[in-house]
Amino acid sequence: MNESASNLPDATSFATLSPDTVLDALDSVGLFGDGRLLALNSYENRVYQVGMEEGPPLVAKFYRPLRWSAGQILEEHAFSQQLADEEIPVVPAMVLENGATLHCHAGFRFAVFRRHGGRAPELDNPDTLEWMGRFIGRIHAVGMQQPYAERPALDIANFGEEPRDWLLSNNFIPDELKASWLSTVDHALDGVRRCFDRAGEVKALRLHGDCHVGNVLWTDAGPHFVDFDDSRSGPVVQDLWMLLSGERGDMVRQLSDLLAGYESFCEFEPRELYLIEALRTLRLIHYSAWLARRWDDPAFPVAFPWFNTQRYWQDRILELREQIALMDEPPLWPV
Repeated sequence: MNESASNLPDATSFATLSPDTVLDALDSVGLFGDGRLLALNSYENRVYQVGMEEGPPLVAKFYRPLRWSAGQILEEHAFSQQLADEEIPVVPAMVLENGATLHCHAGFRFAVFRRHGGRAPELDNPDTLEWMGRFIGRIHAVGMQQPYAERPALDIANFGEEPRDWLLSNNFIPDELKASWLSTVDHALDGVRRCFDRAGEVKALRLHGDCHVGNVLWTDAGPHFVDFDDSRSGPVVQDLWMLLSGERGDMVRQLSDLLAGYESFCEFEPRELYLIEALRTLRLIHYSAWLARRWDDPAFPVAFPWFNTQRYWQDRILELREQIALMDEPPLWPV
């Protein structure tokens, strides 16, 4: 990195990330913008398409301070580059003239990426799902070659228990709903544990981690997987279940199409089907804490005005009660 990151701004300081700071950051690594900046859709980080004096536009990603350590970011960069080296269609951070992928300017850590266009994949098309399944299988074949050393795992402790405790200790739950919310969350986590017990021992490997339709860009050449920012170690099915939607019969067909491609490169253990609703439950709990932790960021109250209202927490209680019932249903097909 170009300067020490030991004095990083606090989590609200994206307000100090001005267009001039963005352009100066790129200048510091030998990339000279022409002044054209387009803010791209990202709340966790700040991401800009930057017009360049020479060559096509690039994408600059400024990481949320205090979220990941430099080592954790570099692990993700190394994984993405390993995938790209295997000709898997991902978009890795560029290695610049200084030989680095992660840089620092004015206290902000940032990386630069080549711009890749595309459209959302048509998930109602069986061929599209099979195609995506093949590439997810290839991602996992690389992901299992070595573990993450610094990035945390996607597990009950990190995605369920810790977010629950953080929300309580920071007084986000209204007093009149606290007992009901806590009872429901604890009941839901009991259900998650039962699902993991039914699944038995499943392998954890490096994942995309947030493999939903918004993180896949489709072109005539097929999919490009972007934004490995949430990459963690976890069960295989984490990178599959977010691509399923609709009624149970719809999800059975979609998963069958995904696995038709996936199993060309990786074996899928059917016992992981017990984890689909458990992982969905953990994501719901984690998401509430994700919003709460960033509520001091001025962008969040504007983008999520419905958060932290009485109605919001009432709806979360109902949502988790539905998940408790779903976790006791049979998996999508017999295991």
